[in-house]
Amino acid sequence: MFNNTNNKTMKKDDNGTVINMIGVGTIITGDVNSNGDLRIDGTLKGSVTTEGKVVLGKNGVIEGDVVCNNADIAGEIKAKITVSQLLTLKSTAKLKGDIITNKLSIEPGAVFSGSCSMGAVIKDIKDVQRPEKKEKSA
Repeated sequence: MFNNTNNKTMKKDDNGTVINMIGVGTIITGDVNSNGDLRIDGTLKGSVTTEGKVVLGKNGVIEGDVVCNNADIAGEIKAKITVSQLLTLKSTAKLKGDIITNKLSIEPGAVFSGSCSMGAVIKDIKDVQRPEKKEKSA
């Protein structure tokens, strides 16, 4: 079913990593986990976790938490976004939620409503998902 060699939903970049794409008009309900980059021009009702880059097109919508290494946001996010490197909010971006990132770039015109923690807050994207262990007192 998905073995078509002309399938345009997955492309390989110059480094050989896969770029996953969700097209305009597509609505996906559920969580997305990936090792590669992800471009969303449709609607995703669920969380995104990737070790790569998330690109949200100006018509794209994410209604769930996002965890990634880098992100370019031009569409709408309604949840928390955690980026271990650089988060870029383009002029058409609308973010309603909290930001946790190392570096932040916001273009004039972008809308952001929430709190922001940045700097050396994030050490590794894998540590974000692990709950902290509490020490037992004697």
